Amino acid sequence: MDKINGWRTKVFVWIGLPVIALIGLMLGATDLVPAWQAKGGSGTAGTFTVVNEECGRRNCEWHGDFVATDGGARRADVILYDAPDGLVAGDTAPARDTGARKGVFSTTGGSTWLLVTGLTLAGVVAAVAWVVIVVRTVRRRRQAAETPAPFAPSH
Repeated sequence: MDKINGWRTKVFVWIGLPVIALIGLMLGATDLVPAWQAKGGSGTAGTFTVVNEECGRRNCEWHGDFVATDGGARRADVILYDAPDGLVAGDTAPARDTGARKGVFSTTGGSTWLLVTGLTLAGVVAAVAWVVIVVRTVRRRRQAAETPAPFAPSH
């Protein structure tokens, strides 16, 4: 990417990459470790009780309460990630609390860990690419400013 030409490319580089980096790092990185812990079976075992389902344009989320098996930890109004099919309000499902910001993970497994990993990776790649482009652009401008104009002989 020797030169950044075209308004679409400029918008992507100067606005798109930083936005992708922020979203990926803020949303993905905070739940990366909890998602991997749940994938590995770590965390506090307990029961998730379904309170309600919230559906958006593309997906639905089950909200409810989590109570640890040992009776210690309780979390109200959390999401059940990787929820099993067929849940209705009032149902319970085994779950693990690994410290994710907004929820707990179903013990049946799922692909949330993969989604969170991909989101975080996209954020890291976008951040690194943006920093590299900024550094190269600054270097190029400095070199252009330091290069003396060629001598033009007078007649």
